[in-house]
Amino acid sequence: MELIVGTDSTWSLRAWICLQLVNVDVTELVIDLNSANYKSEILKYSPTGLVPALINETCVIHDSLAITEYLNESFNGKLYPKNITERALARSLCAEMHSGFMNLRSQCPFTLKAVSNNVDISENMSLELGRIEAIFEQAEIPFMSESASAVDAFYSILAFRLKSYGVNFQGKAGEYQDSLLNWSLLKKAIMQAEQWHSAYK
Repeated sequence: MELIVGTDSTWSLRAWICLQLVNVDVTELVIDLNSANYKSEILKYSPTGLVPALINETCVIHDSLAITEYLNESFNGKLYPKNITERALARSLCAEMHSGFMNLRSQCPFTLKAVSNNVDISENMSLELGRIEAIFEQAEIPFMSESASAVDAFYSILAFRLKSYGVNFQGKAGEYQDSLLNWSLLKKAIMQAEQWHSAYK
């Protein structure tokens, strides 16, 4: 299988972590999202012109959430909890991360470096941070549920983004944030992102 990824793409990193969780080795094709023709380059591999995309022997699976579901089905439900209620919650949280937190995304673009000044938090962004804190408080710690899952893959990248902008939760939410930041797979993912980025310096 081949994973089409983009430089500084958080969703590429989430798909990459999910692949590690199911122990699948893939080749990676990195596209520079800062290049003028990046869209046409992605369209050579994915019909949406977006990353990530996973290419297997028979089809192209585009979109990180679809890739997650495909991997979960292919590897005996390894990416979600076994309990049906916990599994439903996990899917809800992944979907919320996938489609939500737009103010945070626009005001705090993903960066591999710490930001020198803390971000100005708007009212709408404050509401989003409150929601994220409430989600983090649900964690069993060190992961959201009993073992590492797609939820942790999705939210670990968010935890890294928050730290970059000086947003650190307290209490149980802070414990989960710290556990994600110390998670070996997140550290490997950030190293991977640095390699993808350095290829186009």
